[in-house]
Amino acid sequence: MQVGNVTTPFGRRPMTLALVKRQFMTAEIKPGKAADKWKVFRDASEARTLLGIQDRGLAVLDALLTFYPDAELSQDRAMIVFPSNAQLSVRAHGIAGATLRRQLAALVDAGLIVRKDSANGKRYARKDRAGEIEEAYGFDLSPLLARAEELAQLAQQVATDRAHFRRTKEKLTVCRRDVRKLISAAMEEGVSGDWGAIEAMYVELVGRIPRTPAIGDLTVILEEMEMLQAEILNLLEMQMNSENMSSNDALDERHIQNSNTESIYELEPSSGKEQGAKPETKTEPKREPIKAFPLGMVLQACPEIRMYGPGGAVTSWRDLMAAAVVVRSMLGVSPSAYQDACEVMGPEQAAATIACILEKAGHINSAGGYLRDLTSKAQRGEFSLGPVLMSLLRANAAVGSKFAS
Repeated sequence: MQVGNVTTPFGRRPMTLALVKRQFMTAEIKPGKAADKWKVFRDASEARTLLGIQDRGLAVLDALLTFYPDAELSQDRAMIVFPSNAQLSVRAHGIAGATLRRQLAALVDAGLIVRKDSANGKRYARKDRAGEIEEAYGFDLSPLLARAEELAQLAQQVATDRAHFRRTKEKLTVCRRDVRKLISAAMEEGVSGDWGAIEAMYVELVGRIPRTPAIGDLTVILEEMEMLQAEILNLLEMQMNSENMSSNDALDERHIQNSNTESIYELEPSSGKEQGAKPETKTEPKREPIKAFPLGMVLQACPEIRMYGPGGAVTSWRDLMAAAVVVRSMLGVSPSAYQDACEVMGPEQAAATIACILEKAGHINSAGGYLRDLTSKAQRGEFSLGPVLMSLLRANAAVGSKFAS
């Protein structure tokens, strides 16, 4: 038992089981363990947001550490300091008495120090005849040594989160700039498409960026902004492919018109096999599959598809495609219709299209006929999944805000 290692606070300050647990943890420090007190302090400073400590609390902790004479916190030596409030206030840059007491309580609650109060609540040390400290009452710094590794990990986590936040913010800034300039270029050069609606989506996304955003806010908006960017690039690519095909057709027609019809080599085939051969037919280039959108955006726009995934969840594109097969059968879509959609759109986007149809099932008379119509439009380059997903995202957001209010 660790009876001698647990003390209760003096006066009206309550005792809690959390304090008991921290004192047990302090008593279990491995023999010979030591740590540089200022390195531990720097780790605690980095992790202050996770520990719930304010800047003034750190100033008080810094002052407490200055009363510990050694550079290292060591299990072999007593780690109790016993300054008066007046001394602490001076070393904590003149902090007020009420603030000092409040910050000391915060350090205790955060598990960075432990009170070891005397019978009358005073802080002092009793020395033996040789002048060595025999018993001391004040603030025990042992939790800092006991949690040295934990504080280092917390500090690393804060640094990692800060770097992730910075990278996400930079990516959003670049993506936002690209989307704005792509929309402007498309509108100025008269590219076909509903660019007014796309610009409205962009303005709505930008308006949702908080003044002081958290990493969760930036991640969600970045995913939607990247999806909008992919949709814009998809529209521009389809426009360019259409223009290239038109240019190639015009060049072929001019080539035929400008051919020398008086050449005898064009009027007389060299063999009978060539004379009976079928005329060469021109084949259209194979259209590339519709560009993939982020899985997270598809699931956010179409949450109903989740329950049909393996185990009632969708965590990957493979899960989404498996769920789409189940939903396809439930909606009465024929296997051939779904196979055609997979060949034209690509299996991932065909599955995402099924998820969108499931969300709008109450407004669709024939899911199979609707899918075949979308497949035909996609084959002609007239269908893109982006506007459908954005519409569902806005609808879900409106429903969520309605229930929240």
